[in-house]
Amino acid sequence: MGKRRKLKVRLLAQGGNTFSPIEPKEYKEAFGNLNIDELKKDIEKVLTDSKSWWPADFGHYGGLFVRLAWHSAGTYRIRDGRRGANRGLLRLYPIFDWPDNVNLDKAVRLLWPVKRKYGFRVSWGDLIILAGNVALESMGFKTLGFAGGRLDAYLFEEDIYYEKELELFKRERSLKENRELPTAASTMGLIYVNPEGPQGRPIPKEAALEIRESFKLMGMDDRETVALIAGGHSFGKCHGAGLMECLGEAPDQAPVEEAGFGWKNRCGTGKGPDTITSGFELTWTRTPVRWSLDFLENLFKYEWELTKSPAGLWQWVAKGAPEIIPDAYDPTKRHKPMMLTTDLALREDPIYREIAKEFLENPDKFEKAFAESWFKLTHRDLGPERRYIWKEKPNKLFSWQEPLSDKERVYLSEEEIRELKNLMRRSNLPLRDLLYVAWSSASTYRDSDKRGGADGGKIRFSPMKEWEVN
Repeated sequence: MGKRRKLKVRLLAQGGNTFSPIEPKEYKEAFGNLNIDELKKDIEKVLTDSKSWWPADFGHYGGLFVRLAWHSAGTYRIRDGRRGANRGLLRLYPIFDWPDNVNLDKAVRLLWPVKRKYGFRVSWGDLIILAGNVALESMGFKTLGFAGGRLDAYLFEEDIYYEKELELFKRERSLKENRELPTAASTMGLIYVNPEGPQGRPIPKEAALEIRESFKLMGMDDRETVALIAGGHSFGKCHGAGLMECLGEAPDQAPVEEAGFGWKNRCGTGKGPDTITSGFELTWTRTPVRWSLDFLENLFKYEWELTKSPAGLWQWVAKGAPEIIPDAYDPTKRHKPMMLTTDLALREDPIYREIAKEFLENPDKFEKAFAESWFKLTHRDLGPERRYIWKEKPNKLFSWQEPLSDKERVYLSEEEIRELKNLMRRSNLPLRDLLYVAWSSASTYRDSDKRGGADGGKIRFSPMKEWEVN
């Protein structure tokens, strides 16, 4: 057969309509009236209801749903505010088909009964992030909170440097190219960087440079980066039980007889102990479905030796370590601790190492840092805090939420507005200056994540007031 092509339907939506069946005001009311406790209980039931068509690792889908939420939110880019969990883009082509999202189609399918029950009262964007929170909580971690407000798209909007990204699909770009394009990943189709190391070279120190650049483009600092990697890899496992050649086409490329299932595995049973996802085969901790310090303890406790997964990818095994890591499906089996090159970057980079050591020695700081970083990862693309539909509100707001309290707003009467306009006229300020400052303030708005603009008068503060154009 020839190359499959997607039917272009963009011409049917020239007015910007993405075929959403619900308007923002309607969704705000519907989600606002939702019983969040009932919804969370329904998600919890899914977590331990292992299916024969896609068995749960360790009898629990927690790690899978954390990965689903992470990969949904992790596409956000601070430069242009695009992507992220808002609009539920992970379930649409082409992100649905990205190599880094192998088998996340199964996670979306597992959540379908919950989505069907609640319908348009909860968007896919909100459901995916909430499922990540519920997964963490079910595994003993206390999340910071949750807000809804992510409206789904029903047609992928090609609002990216798409052709340039496609050119880079088969090769890793350099750090310089990363800085020039508003895309955080080192390779098209990855969420962040190659876990084997830059260009597949297993060099942890060089991987740290890629990680730092990638997470910076996500709006994360070094402390948040360490917290997210160490915290996220405290759960679940990687799957690389066989050669990558065993995997079939992505969901949108697969034959119709596969009924929407992507990456059909032709080797072994194709699932469970034979699962192939990333191509790495390892479990980081002794407690893959419980929160613990095990990832950080193992990171510094052992020396690490380079090895390869059954899929032929570089990964690391602890030298001389006992077999203490449980098997995902056979309770009689144990494995040695293993790590990715990008994990060892937290140990080899001096800045990351200092932060990781601090977290290891201060578990409370680690837990707090991961909770705050996870909340930022999963909520930043919602925009300013006033757009949130709160369900579980933290006891503090963060600067990145751009909070503007209604209590602090000053509302002028019509008479006061007339008086203010007259004062401006009598000030003899040049018309050009008045127009220029208004334009400069308002023109910073971007619709992608609803940030910027004149609200808050941020042009008065750093860094905007120091911009050369101002």
